[in-house]
Amino acid sequence: MPSDLVTSIPANVANTLQIDLNTEQAKKARSYAGHVDIPSAGNSGAENHLFYWFFESQTCSPNVAVDDQRDLISGTPLIIWLNGGPGASSLVGLFLENGPFAMGDDAAGTVSVRSESWNQEAHLLYWDQPVGTGYSYSDIQEYVQDEEALSQMFWEGLQGFFELHPEYAECPLYLCGESYAGKYVPAIAKRIDERNRETPGHRIRLNLRGVSVGNGWITPEVSVRALIDYAYTTGFVGRRQREDLYGRYAEFQEALHSQPPQFETATKLGNALVERTLALGGGFDLYDVRRWDDLPFGALRPYFLSPAVKAALHVPDEVTWEFSDNEGPVAEALVRDNMADCSQLYAELLDKEYRMLLYTGNFDTACGYRSTEEILSDLTKWGGGQEDENWLDAPRRVWKQAQGDPKGFVRQYRNLTQVSVPDSGHEVPAFQPRICREMIYNWIFERPFPGYDPEQSLRE
Repeated sequence: MPSDLVTSIPANVANTLQIDLNTEQAKKARSYAGHVDIPSAGNSGAENHLFYWFFESQTCSPNVAVDDQRDLISGTPLIIWLNGGPGASSLVGLFLENGPFAMGDDAAGTVSVRSESWNQEAHLLYWDQPVGTGYSYSDIQEYVQDEEALSQMFWEGLQGFFELHPEYAECPLYLCGESYAGKYVPAIAKRIDERNRETPGHRIRLNLRGVSVGNGWITPEVSVRALIDYAYTTGFVGRRQREDLYGRYAEFQEALHSQPPQFETATKLGNALVERTLALGGGFDLYDVRRWDDLPFGALRPYFLSPAVKAALHVPDEVTWEFSDNEGPVAEALVRDNMADCSQLYAELLDKEYRMLLYTGNFDTACGYRSTEEILSDLTKWGGGQEDENWLDAPRRVWKQAQGDPKGFVRQYRNLTQVSVPDSGHEVPAFQPRICREMIYNWIFERPFPGYDPEQSLRE
């Protein structure tokens, strides 16, 4: 029996009930959790410890030996999920967005089985990263300061996981995340690509097939301007207030475009600009313009601080669970990374023929549809670096079944897919769980998005 096997978890904070992962209640999925220990790059003897929690696809049977279904296991896609922040634990995504379990918003922290889990047809692997996030920690508080260090540490973490579980090493790998993971995902994908090309034979070549980002923090200069405009369009700020925000935005741009760029100053000015916009609008929710408060976390924090939960997930009792959103030591260490533009990484991945999905909830003001649309419109050069207008000219289809309201709006060209999801805020899997799971499976398995081209309909 693997040392990191998860057999059951507490069904509430008080641990009065258990959810057994080897019963029909939990859809009979193998699960593993623990830490990969990674030697410090600059401090001999010290280690960093990245936490993971894995769920096998429900298409595989935990009651059949791995060797007896190895072809099925290795041929099943593996989705890696990363939340952003910086400092946001991916276990929040697990319990509130797309994992096998859901946390109720009651005081007891009741855990239930989620029917829309993404591990219905794919393996699902959550990571707390970088160190200082969730259950991931460092012996010497060695916080990463850029995507270069972050992606290298994560690659080493993946190597450790697949060395422990080689049955998943050949799976088609899809790297997915949301928000600030709009920076993590392409940087890690680039690192995997580089190491695949130069890695010696004793390390594992990862079968990366594609990347997906929801409401990604990619080009902050675009996203911050779009936030101001969205707040004005929806009536949260007036015209004079918008002009004041534009003036402050010009100072933010000046810091970004100075030579060399003043990224620390830009991060300070950008964060202040976002906070001012929210304050002028009466404190509307940054991640959903329809709300005044973000998604309720319920009892997630006391649940993950529970000794019983830590024991179930093989986490040392002295390790605390950390969660923060763009504040705290993780964000402070990434202060120069925060406002930097990483859109070029997406262009490089497209150029290397990796499949890509970018999707957005239409009520997100932090990094929603408009900023993603503008970023993609600037990435019309890939595949040899030639100007390629076919992306901009590709039909934008209404995705729907024969009856019912649209599920989304889809544009596809070559290896790039973009989806806009109506009636959703920042955390699309939480707001539209069934639609989002169907979207991710359509993309991974190259299934169609049924619907129609409205422009063609108007021409008929």
